[in-house]
Amino acid sequence: MKQETFLPDDYRPAESEPFMNERQVEYFRRKLLAWRSELLAGSKDTIESLQDGTRNIPDVTDRASEETDRALELRTRDRQRKLVSKIDAAMRRIDEGEFGYCSVTGEPISLKRLDARPIATMSLEAQEKHERREKVHRDD
Repeated sequence: MKQETFLPDDYRPAESEPFMNERQVEYFRRKLLAWRSELLAGSKDTIESLQDGTRNIPDVTDRASEETDRALELRTRDRQRKLVSKIDAAMRRIDEGEFGYCSVTGEPISLKRLDARPIATMSLEAQEKHERREKVHRDD
């Protein structure tokens, strides 16, 4: 079994370190796990509130408002469910030693980008190129 890497509470990955060293990998692993736990806890709360929230509201306007709120909450949770899948994929990339590298170019993704969006699979340049290409094809 792999020994746990020591990581100070105030640790932040730095460009001066070797890219994706043990400490950086552990930092992103913990960040992803915390984000995943937060999303799953929110989903659990939503399920409980939806189960408890079934009540008979006589006023049509109030009922419509509550249904709109529920629909919005469900859409939000669906987006978060997809986000959990992306977090799981990032965790697999960590396990396979591929985390932090662009899926298009194979180059390292900047630490700033990974810190802001740890599920990123492309470098900023590759992502921008992809989005421009997507926009061109979408306008056809």
